Amino acid sequence: RKEFVDLYVNYVLNESIRKPFEDFMQGFLRGCPGRKWKMFLPVELQTVLQGHTKCDWHLLEKSVTYGQYKSLDKTIRNFWTVFHKLPEEKKKMFLVFLSGSDRIPAYGLEHFNFRIVDPQVENPDELHLAANTCHHILFLPR
Repeated sequence: RKEFVDLYVNYVLNESIRKPFEDFMQGFLRGCPGRKWKMFLPVELQTVLQGHTKCDWHLLEKSVTYGQYKSLDKTIRNFWTVFHKLPEEKKKMFLVFLSGSDRIPAYGLEHFNFRIVDPQVENPDELHLAANTCHHILFLPR
């Protein structure tokens, strides 16, 4: 029985996926040459390719800079109060809105800089929330 279980496990986890995995690996190595990736441990490589999946949202708040705002302005305090009450899924949706990705880059939140800027329009009630994903700028009307 042990031999059967060992052979079955080997088949399911190795043999049955060998061809699809080899095809994937060949395509991956064509775009990402293997020599350069060997310097990473598997966990590090996963972080480089996928980014961080868990976020310390208070660290994100500390790394923000403001344009035409101060951190104690009522609009900013209200923004962070609402933001921190959001469920994790909604916070990641905000991250997608701001940066185009729901993950923090490998260099971490402490280096993920984004700005909150007042678009300074005459009637802020007529302006929708907007973001510049390339530069990580959130245009937050008062």
